[in-house]
Amino acid sequence: MRKPKDWGQPCPNPECPHYRRMRQGNVSAIATYLTQSGKRRIFRCHRCAMHFSETRETVFFDLRTSEDKVMMALKMLLVRVDLAGISFVLGVTEETVLVWLRRAAHQAEEINRHLLRALPVTQVQLDEMWNFIERKHACETDPAGESLPDGEDGRQWVWISFAPECRLMIAAVVGPRTLDTAKEVVAATKARVAGIPAFFSDGFTCYLAALIAAFHVVTTFARTGKRGRPRKPRCEPHPDLVYGQLVKQKQQGKLLTLSTRVVLGAERLTHLGYTISTALVERLNLTLRQALAPLARKTASFCKDRARMRQRVVFFQAFYNVARPHMSLRQPLPLQERTRHGAICPRWCVRTPAMAAGVTDHVWTFRELLTVKFEPIDSQSISG
Repeated sequence: MRKPKDWGQPCPNPECPHYRRMRQGNVSAIATYLTQSGKRRIFRCHRCAMHFSETRETVFFDLRTSEDKVMMALKMLLVRVDLAGISFVLGVTEETVLVWLRRAAHQAEEINRHLLRALPVTQVQLDEMWNFIERKHACETDPAGESLPDGEDGRQWVWISFAPECRLMIAAVVGPRTLDTAKEVVAATKARVAGIPAFFSDGFTCYLAALIAAFHVVTTFARTGKRGRPRKPRCEPHPDLVYGQLVKQKQQGKLLTLSTRVVLGAERLTHLGYTISTALVERLNLTLRQALAPLARKTASFCKDRARMRQRVVFFQAFYNVARPHMSLRQPLPLQERTRHGAICPRWCVRTPAMAAGVTDHVWTFRELLTVKFEPIDSQSISG
């Protein structure tokens, strides 16, 4: 007996028992329609009788522009082309490109939410990269000159949480250089890693308080029976928490001294044998500045809105993790698999950071990045 094809399409009807569930045997293709990008299928859910297209809940849904032009615009955003250049080359308005960017950022957030869970990382490097929104000096600042937490202009730093062993961007946050933003990036890292990894950063003092707020134990004291107020519970760092700093001393922009400092977990750090370093996350900062036009040095393409900057960073994070092969992660191909294609004989098997972390099993195409669909988190496993 012929079995119906499994299209891997979830039902988008919230009232359907199989809402956003895949491979339940309830979806079948019933028709096709012609678009500027070719034929697209129309599906029908047999449980709720709802019809929907294959581009539903993707970046391309209900767009009149061809998919190739949308992908070209989004690719140009990732190779340091500004909005004016994209508008001139593709013949679309800057507002249209921003609409596509908003859709792509929403898709990237879904990818991060579903794939970046219980990551088996042992080390995390933290760093923040200077940037500004609309103007270099905000209209309202704190005593240190930083933008206020709800401010939309002035200094807005790009905070990165990075796993060096698999080159994975765990979390990316855009905000002022304050304790609240440090807590936000550490909390996002904690929600995505398994266990308590070792943390390394520069000499920024707010990281210590943010790490203790995320990884701590509460010590309570029994009553002594004596007069007076009882001792209040005390919040202490978790015994497994390891935190080291790489302190740089500069003068007039030139590096004078470089020293390491173990802040928490000296014995455990010695037992693990890790080296305090932030070299790889700082190298990632250069990759970001080379990829996103608003982060380039001395540029006129800076963002005028913090939300747009966040969308660019989040979209690049998903692209970097799943669709951009990393040269340092490649592995040699076995001799029997080195098949010659003309004059080219491949020697390496390319891998992305997500493949090295074990959350995906292949290099995603750019179209797959923009059209992938997921089941609800409570009904799926951690796999790509």
